[in-house]
Amino acid sequence: MEYERIQVECHSGYKINEYPVSFTFQGRRWNVSEILDRWYEGGSDSQRPVIDYFRVKTGEDRVFILMYAGHLDEWFIRY
Repeated sequence: MEYERIQVECHSGYKINEYPVSFTFQGRRWNVSEILDRWYEGGSDSQRPVIDYFRVKTGEDRVFILMYAGHLDEWFIRY
């Protein structure tokens, strides 16, 4: 699996970057139509920062996994 840094537009509610609403990947803007799953890892060990994961479906019925690394304030896509 490969990871690439991407630009993501988010909904910010009770926390910043709460969940993605659209993202730019391969020179194209993708709108998130549904969040299929979400989970996180890390946080229980101070050496492992929290990474938030979102399995999203786009308006074109494509499925992607987006990751938010809060300690870097960066989003990545896994493909």
